[in-house]
Amino acid sequence: MNKKVTCSSLLSRGALILIGYTCLSLLPGFISSANAQSNQSNKKVTVQNTKPVGFKDSAARGSSKTNSLNPALFQRKDPNEADLDSASNLDYRVIQGCLRRNLNEDNLPASIGINNQAFSEFFKNQTKTFFDRMRGDCIPYAAAFGSRNRFDSLSIMNGPIQDNKTEVWTFTPSAFGGFLVQQDYLRNESKNLTEIRIPLRDVLYDPRKVGDILPVELVWELNSLIKQIYPEENSSLENTNSVVRLIVDFGDRERWAQIWAAEIIDPTNKEVFASAYWVDRNDIPGGFFTGSGESLERSFWTNPLSYRRISRGVGSVRASSKRPNNKTATAQAAPPKQRYRTHMGIDYAAPTGTPIFSVANGKVVHLGYSGAFGNLIILEHPGNYHTYYAHLSNYNVELQVGNEVRRGLEIGYVGSTGRSTGPHLHFELRKNGVYIDPYGLKTQLDLWSMRDNESGQLTREILLLGSPIKHN
Repeated sequence: MNKKVTCSSLLSRGALILIGYTCLSLLPGFISSANAQSNQSNKKVTVQNTKPVGFKDSAARGSSKTNSLNPALFQRKDPNEADLDSASNLDYRVIQGCLRRNLNEDNLPASIGINNQAFSEFFKNQTKTFFDRMRGDCIPYAAAFGSRNRFDSLSIMNGPIQDNKTEVWTFTPSAFGGFLVQQDYLRNESKNLTEIRIPLRDVLYDPRKVGDILPVELVWELNSLIKQIYPEENSSLENTNSVVRLIVDFGDRERWAQIWAAEIIDPTNKEVFASAYWVDRNDIPGGFFTGSGESLERSFWTNPLSYRRISRGVGSVRASSKRPNNKTATAQAAPPKQRYRTHMGIDYAAPTGTPIFSVANGKVVHLGYSGAFGNLIILEHPGNYHTYYAHLSNYNVELQVGNEVRRGLEIGYVGSTGRSTGPHLHFELRKNGVYIDPYGLKTQLDLWSMRDNESGQLTREILLLGSPIKHN
């Protein structure tokens, strides 16, 4: 039985309760450095490479390989039926800091802008003993807000010191009314997580060096991630000693390797220029969000190539027309009427053989030749999403129908098979069988937004996995 990375499997999260607690075995301060565990990290990667890296073979479960297409994958629906999840939380934001201690510590929610009297009373009642165990001169916090400044979550830590006495409490609204509190106690038991520091220059310009440290499927993901959070106002950071600090689970045969946190930092003054955190989800693919709550997923879902040039988007293109027979054509004959057909998908022009990567975790449901698509791979993703990769020159030789693949796996290579006028990748994203334009200004998917019930996970990870937050 194939397993997926879940937050519970990595972090042993405590259960959500109104009053009460469980323990969380996670502590960045105890995470081993890359140097201290370089041999262990290499061993994990080597073990993982005993099978094709980046995907899991389901053949052992009795699935049979077939190249026949399922007609349901090509069903046509009224575009108005396409669920673009326009109600997703577009105004989500996160604030964080380390609030200086004072005599009215139980008024922390109001001090950071949470204007909710019912929650303030709940917070005051629940934290009567929390502040008795404070260490240091400030209270680290991360708070999330939804539309109209609605309170979504608040995580607090009993001081900036991270050791076996550290506590992280997370408050969230309950779907049934009232509020929930999760109390996490950090312990030196995070055996699945490793802290790694890589020079920013290497991440941006030398993937071979990064490949010596990380599993191959994480190299593409890390490069894409850092290029997104790289602060444009500090465009010369690569010429400094800036490093990328990562919290990584190297995975095993039953669990995907996963980057859980990434920061661009100055190791001298420990300033954090940018950060991103992974939020795991069960019903749809997980995603990366910045420390301020901004989603980074739209770019991942439209970035199947390392080298790319968009040669054609969605719209109308000329269809082939029959030319008149020269033997019967006359000077008075009217030229043939130009016909147009709708082009669905994004075409990325690239040289033949350019590697193509899976844009998200998924399952191979088609691999083979398919008419105008030429050589085609279709991946199925949680949430009734499918991605199409067409006109390929070839496939990853280890790939089979039924394989579960991880984001960043090299699944095929650019070609010009099928109805194609030159080497390029034709890429499509569909939900419930309906094509979605990922570049559409009005397209907003649940994949690309922080949902209300996920806020607590992000604010908790900011405190658990991020560098210590500076004083307000």
